[in-house]
Amino acid sequence: MEISCQFALYPLRQDDVGEILAEAALELDRLGISYQVGKMSTDIRGEEDQVFQALRHAFHSAASRGEAVLVASVSNACD
Repeated sequence: MEISCQFALYPLRQDDVGEILAEAALELDRLGISYQVGKMSTDIRGEEDQVFQALRHAFHSAASRGEAVLVASVSNACD
């Protein structure tokens, strides 16, 4: 099932936030997920497994370096 997701990743008290966010974008590319980076969040669209895999990777990548927050809204009803 194709779903869409709007998510924001907040690496807390970490030195290189840009590197962490860039790594999340590289994972989206690797998974072949369509995405659009905004000023406050990123919109992604893809197969359910791909989307949740990308969210998991983004969170684990940030959390492995320190504290992190990931906020996500997932829908199967958005165009």
